[in-house]
Amino acid sequence: MNETLLVITSLPDASSAARLAKQLVESRAAACVNQLATCNSTYHWQGKIETATEVPLLIKTTRAAYPHLEKLISMAHPYELPEIIAVPVIAGLPAYLGWIDNETMIAKD
Repeated sequence: MNETLLVITSLPDASSAARLAKQLVESRAAACVNQLATCNSTYHWQGKIETATEVPLLIKTTRAAYPHLEKLISMAHPYELPEIIAVPVIAGLPAYLGWIDNETMIAKD
């Protein structure tokens, strides 16, 4: 079984988040994407402190599917520098982790 990853990204609005989530699941780059409620983000950007309302996505994938997933996010994301952070899943229900692995097996870069 492939290593499971939880990938985090944020988009500027619910519609762009929903489009990306659907694209990632349809392409098999992700087994599941959770679109969370909007949040406020504060960050440094180009020498200034910025604040924005964003919609976080929690994306379940595998290390093998990650390159394809990263490419899809980078191509579809409206930000100049999108947040794409992958966190290894160190434990989980074996059947669920197996499902993630099976659902992302055909993802190709």
